[in-house]
Amino acid sequence: MDGSIDPKEIKEAWIGSLKTGGAQLGNLAPLLIEQVGLAGMPACSIENACSSSAYAFRYAYMAIKSGICDITLAGGVEKMNDLPRERNRYWLGVSGDVEWERLAGTNFPGVYAMMALRYMHEHGMKRERLAEVAVKNHKNGARNPDAQFRSEISLERALRAPMLAYPLTVFDSCPITDGAAVAILCRGDLASKYTDTPIRVIGSGAASDYLAIHDRKDLTTVAAAQKAADEAYKQAGVKPKEVDLAEVHDCFTIAEIMAYENCGFAGKGKGGELIKNGETEIGGKIPVNAGGGLKSKGHPIGATGVSQIYEVVKQLKGEAREKTRQVKGAEIGLTHSVGGSGGSACVHIFRR
Repeated sequence: MDGSIDPKEIKEAWIGSLKTGGAQLGNLAPLLIEQVGLAGMPACSIENACSSSAYAFRYAYMAIKSGICDITLAGGVEKMNDLPRERNRYWLGVSGDVEWERLAGTNFPGVYAMMALRYMHEHGMKRERLAEVAVKNHKNGARNPDAQFRSEISLERALRAPMLAYPLTVFDSCPITDGAAVAILCRGDLASKYTDTPIRVIGSGAASDYLAIHDRKDLTTVAAAQKAADEAYKQAGVKPKEVDLAEVHDCFTIAEIMAYENCGFAGKGKGGELIKNGETEIGGKIPVNAGGGLKSKGHPIGATGVSQIYEVVKQLKGEAREKTRQVKGAEIGLTHSVGGSGGSACVHIFRR
């Protein structure tokens, strides 16, 4: 029964994209909607760095909650591999602070390396914890037919990989990726018309923070993500310990460890212990990035937020294709999307 919907029933659309390379900067959403035969429908382009389509989903959700629409569409798209590496670095760089970071020669590996070093200094975490995140996510991605990298790596290989910016190696960083993802939302009382296994959005939170990391009070906390998670939990009426799985924004391995804490799965400075003890593995206390995360699945910037939602919805429906990747009995899932180095963030919570 799933998928039996007439596209004409969709009343409004939001499309997230950084539009790398500058192609069709002004009116991307109408162009894409036109291509699927829905020209004339209201369509809006959302650019909020790496959290673009997570925000697109939030606005599609809010349109239904407000009563304006019964059925909406949220999507994301990014085409990155057509660009030379230096152009990709440019478009990624403008998602952070330009004046004091990018123009001074700092890139995102450098920014997240500073976060990682400060975290290690303050909390005594070893480099092995970062590498263990990469090993886990490659293991999960190897079982995901939609992942960009479908091969496992060893801890030794992750630790000895070429250095990007100490302490981050190539295996601590997500890849450049092409991709697209779409979600269709409807009013809760209409869901049974379209699917036998409806997944409900029970919480949506969003926040922003200073763009430049030197303006922030704490380099080891993404305050925007923490605020977004708090809002989502409050709206959903659930606590972090009730979440059965999460897809979090692991653009770099340190980002996943900080996400554990920002989403309430671990106390301050305790994120490294979760990965060390195997608690975020499939079968662990709180499986994180069962789809491989950005690290293995890939990070098509504008599409990532909705692709995380796609993975959580599949998991809650029990439809992960390989049994070794399916989180058994999952009822509540969370997605966590961060823009740039934390200038924006969006968290959603779903229930089967």
